[in-house]
Amino acid sequence: MSEALVFVSQVAPYGDGPAGVHGVLDQAATAMGQLARMHDLTPAVVADVGELAVETLATARVLAMFTIGETPWTAAHRAVVLERLRQGDLAVLAIHSAADACYGWPEYQTMVGARFDGHPWTQTMDLEVAVPDHPATAHLGRTWRWHDEVYQFRDLRPDAEVLLRVPPDQLDATAPGARRPEFGYPVAWCVREGAGRVFTTALGHFPAAWESPAYLRHLDGGLTWTLARPEDAE
Repeated sequence: MSEALVFVSQVAPYGDGPAGVHGVLDQAATAMGQLARMHDLTPAVVADVGELAVETLATARVLAMFTIGETPWTAAHRAVVLERLRQGDLAVLAIHSAADACYGWPEYQTMVGARFDGHPWTQTMDLEVAVPDHPATAHLGRTWRWHDEVYQFRDLRPDAEVLLRVPPDQLDATAPGARRPEFGYPVAWCVREGAGRVFTTALGHFPAAWESPAYLRHLDGGLTWTLARPEDAE
């Protein structure tokens, strides 16, 4: 029996109010199911982690999250995710709004690599491909013209390898809520946590993303990178 890719698509309230619902979650679940099967994984879609058995996480190969708000992970869920990730047994994908979740879980920011800090812009842009030979970007060329929400982040891990960023001169610095972090405007990166691997992309807000071969290859490349075992050659 193949290992599982658990895709969590839960919309949970923030600590101080409701979170927005993304209309692409069904599309995302379909796409992630297809990507899972391409890697000989069995997809499992979870809309409520209250129904997710700890035993499922204890044997899954991948945890993919398109979440928002205070996802109600239990202490047991959190412990098994962090332990298995750090051992290199669980790969993690954080998709679009997943960095805007779990503010009550301190280790979560370390796991996904940064914290959401607003999205002052929605626009078309020419993304800079910062690492052209990474599996998530190798198909893109030097720039990638793309339309999406542009997220700002804070507390980006110093060891995060930024894969895609928005050139600052393409953003309106006077937009309400706009700030310029010293690390700029990354929208995709990867980190290592112990022996485990995490891929984060902030892209994927609109339905067109989930119909785009370039975007789906971006996700597939991120998944491919996270699945590499510690003993695998770079």
